[in-house]
Order: sequence, then C-alpha cells, then structure tokens
Amino acid sequence: MSLTNSQHDAIMRIYGNIQTRNRHIHDERVEEVYAACPRIPEIENEIIDLSARSAPIIIHGDEGAMEEYRRELARLNNEHERLLAVSGFPKDYLAPIYDCPVCHDTGLADGRQCACFKKKVVDMFYMRSNLKNIVASENFGTFSFDWYSKTDIDKTTGLSSYDNMKNVMSICRQFINDFDKGFHNLLIYGAPGVGKTFLSNCIAKELLDLSHSVIYLTAVELFDAFGNFNDEDDDEGTAVEYILDCDLLIIDDLGTELSNSFTNSKLFYCINERMLKRRATIISTNLSLGELSSVYSERLMSRITSTYTILKVFGKDIRLQKRSRQLNTGR
Repeated sequence: MSLTNSQHDAIMRIYGNIQTRNRHIHDERVEEVYAACPRIPEIENEIIDLSARSAPIIIHGDEGAMEEYRRELARLNNEHERLLAVSGFPKDYLAPIYDCPVCHDTGLADGRQCACFKKKVVDMFYMRSNLKNIVASENFGTFSFDWYSKTDIDKTTGLSSYDNMKNVMSICRQFINDFDKGFHNLLIYGAPGVGKTFLSNCIAKELLDLSHSVIYLTAVELFDAFGNFNDEDDDEGTAVEYILDCDLLIIDDLGTELSNSFTNSKLFYCINERMLKRRATIISTNLSLGELSSVYSERLMSRITSTYTILKVFGKDIRLQKRSRQLNTGR
C-alpha cells in the first residue's frame, strides 16, 4: 500500500493538468475582459509601472512618497474594480483560479502535504482496490431484502432475519446521515455470506459520492500495511497515515488474519488512533462477540464495545441461495 515513485508522479501529473486547465480558463477570461474594456489592461500596466517607480522610495522609507504611492495604487485598483463591475464581471474574475485554495494546486501547504494530496492518494488506493467497480454493483440501489426470511427467527433477539436486516439497514442509513454531525463506528458480525461486506460497500458508496475519503482493507491487508511500516523511511506520505486519517476506514473479515501479539497491538493502535482523531471505522467479522473476546485483548475489546454500534446480521448464506436459484431456473 506504500506510495511508489510512479504513483507519486501520477498524482503530480494530475496537479499539472489542473494547473494547465485553470491557466487556460484564466487566459480566456483575460481576453474576454480586455475585449470588453480596453481601459483595464492600461490600468494593469500603470500599476506595474507605479510599483517599479516606487520601489526605491519604499526601500529608502520616504513616508510622504509612500503615502502618495498607496493613494495612487488604491485609485487604480478602485478604477479597475469599478470597470469590471460596469462591464458585468465579478471583482475577482481575473484572480488566479485554483481547485485547492490552500496549496494552489501544488500538493504542498506550509511544507507539508496538503489535504487535497492525501485525498488523491486515497482515491488512488480506492481505484487500485477495485472498490469503485464493486460499489457499482453493491450499493443500496441493488440491495434486496428478498434474501432474508420473515419466518427464520433468531432465539436471542426474537426477530426474523428480515426484520433484523430492516433494523440494521436503518442504522446504516442513519450512520451516513449523521456522518458529518458526530463520531460513530460500526461493528458488523455474523456468519459468512449474510451480507456484511455488501452493507459496508453500500455505506462506502454513499460516502464516496459525498466526497469523503474511504479506504477498504481486509484484515490481512491492514496488518500487511502495518508490517511494512518503517518509522525511519516513512513520513506523512505513507499508507499508514492514510489509514489513520481517512474519513472512513473499512476493515473487512477481521479474524481471518493470523492472530498474534503484533496483530493485537496494531489493531488496538489503529482503532485507538482513529478514535482520538474522531475518524469513523467499520469492522466486519465472521466471529461472534465471544470469539472476538477470546482472540483479541480485553483492552481492545473494551475500546470496540464502548465506541462501536454493534450489529448482528443473520440468515441463510446468500451466495448459496443465489446458486440454488440459478440451478432451479437454469440460469
């Protein structure tokens, strides 16, 4: 998951394209304004000449001359702004154009990677993980309650798998609606094939469409990323930072990794850091709550149970249901 040189170059090419596009738009605006009001370029040349003539005065600190310079500059700027308005243009119409006003489309702000750069990196990981293609088919629009029985009752909750999924779906939609209003996490658990990953993808698509940064990783991929982390070589441009900083982190299939002290400590670190940063996390697992408690540390489970909404999903394996339906229909 580390950012390679070629990936970094690809992102910088994106910035180059943005700069070229915006310069082109700006040049077209300049031509449009100059054609509509020939006095405006004259004013701009007068401002340049005034600044050049006043430079020695400013350096020597002649207060009287500096005051005269400021008055003349203000007069020219006011005339410039007035002529733009009279010609039907906003006063900032000739200002430089930037997609990101913080870094001016360079990727750097105050010597550090800008938030827009990090968003582009997340988007690159998103594209590489094939999440874009997955959420195109796994989203709320394609979700079906038909796979959940109204007669299959869970003894613990007293709910059918259908009614339970209705409740779960409502909570997932509320998670999306409240995403920008507060800090929330989800733990989705249940047997394989009951729709846990599908639900995570539904949420991912909604938040991606709202321009939030989302990283999807299996548990194995998450621990591989931490295993490759090197404090000496990696800085803010590392995959680990994006994992800790993205708006939503989805950890799928927790429990499929080889559990040991390393995975326990890194999972706690990841969950705790994201909690401190108030970054949302969704965890899905095939393990029951009891099995999770036996695999992961008490400290880790305390964090999860105290800061996560826990959702149980149950029912018949949807993959098996689809296969059976295909066999019965001959498709």
